[in-house]
Amino acid sequence: MQHICAALLTRIERHMIIESHDFVLEKMAASVTASTIYLCTVFIVLFNVYVDSKDTDAQVCQMCEGTVRQDSPVWDFCLTKGHVRGRCCFGNNTSNIDTIIGLDLANCSMSHVEHLYNSSTTFIIDLSNNPISNLSDFIFQGFSHLTQLLLPSKLECPGGNASWEKVEVKNNAKICEGQKNTCNQTAQMPWDCPENSFCSPYGPGFFECSCLQNFHGYKCMRQVRPPSNHPKQVGHYSFIAHIHYPLTTAGCVSYS
Repeated sequence: MQHICAALLTRIERHMIIESHDFVLEKMAASVTASTIYLCTVFIVLFNVYVDSKDTDAQVCQMCEGTVRQDSPVWDFCLTKGHVRGRCCFGNNTSNIDTIIGLDLANCSMSHVEHLYNSSTTFIIDLSNNPISNLSDFIFQGFSHLTQLLLPSKLECPGGNASWEKVEVKNNAKICEGQKNTCNQTAQMPWDCPENSFCSPYGPGFFECSCLQNFHGYKCMRQVRPPSNHPKQVGHYSFIAHIHYPLTTAGCVSYS
């Protein structure tokens, strides 16, 4: 009887081991499947973001038929700085080969412009010879590198003439040249960046306030005191303001 019980217990133990083994395999398979699904989902999301970015670049470069015109100042700029694709000039000496540095949308029969999409890295934009009657300053928010902007002659330079070193009308185009650093015009601004923050230009007539290291919160009033061996932290406060000269409009664009 003892031998029979021992044999039965052995069979039960083996069965339990097999079932346990199968359970572990099932858990491993489920874990691998979940991980695979997660990785595939992340890949799809990143791929879609990449494609959307490419589509955005393509969209702004194809807002008008043809390529950069050879009589455009964008063409002259691009000869030494980049290469032409559609109506865009892409930089040669940038870490991102898809960085737009010039945009030629002149003579495109455009009556309005709502967005210039992923082109805030541009140095020169040509919107001349278009029946545009109104152009919002906010289109150029974040265009801190913009040094030359050509507009229909009746339009005003974004931020007002005081936001540019030189403004002139030539060949039926308003030329806004040499964007000024708004942070250097604090005497004319109705407000300045708060204490414990610094000012950065953010496009013609725009400036951004960001917290100094180890400061954060509302108006950078909260101070972080990390341990001596802890790296310095940069605050997350962001305040973007818009100034139009003469001071007819001024306001907070974003604030966090």
